[in-house]
Amino acid sequence: MAAATPALLEAAEFGLVRSGTLAARSTVGGKPQRHGRGHGEGERVLLEQQLTHQIIGAAIEVHRAIGPGLLESAYEHALCHELALRQVTFERQVDLSLFYKDAPVSGGYRVDLIVAGVVLVELKAVAELLPIHEAQLLTYLRISAIRVGLLLNFNVAMMRQGIVRRVL
Repeated sequence: MAAATPALLEAAEFGLVRSGTLAARSTVGGKPQRHGRGHGEGERVLLEQQLTHQIIGAAIEVHRAIGPGLLESAYEHALCHELALRQVTFERQVDLSLFYKDAPVSGGYRVDLIVAGVVLVELKAVAELLPIHEAQLLTYLRISAIRVGLLLNFNVAMMRQGIVRRVL
């Protein structure tokens, strides 16, 4: 196991390291029911958690190195470089296809990053995250059929103030 870097320690402090299993809750006849996850489901959730941990650790490292105040594209280049150094696979500037009643809707929708095919990452360099930024992330998640998304705003004093994680 690799030694903990300051970025990973901050990620752990932020509560990104979690253990245990998740179970869905439902009701049958008004009584709560617990449903365990299937073998493949649990592995997928663990992979998503590990990836978000790695992505956030990489984002914290980038932010510590170059700080706030740059354009989004600079953070995208730096984060991609950091992910590559960590041997994390990703796709950059991925086109999203949108359809309305089986008709394609053009609009040039692009996701900043898709990591390992299971985590969607939207980058921002704004004074503050607004509800429209989170709405964009949630819409991209629905369109792409990816469950987990990160919204990372690099224009903050401490990176952990600019992290939003959402799961559909």
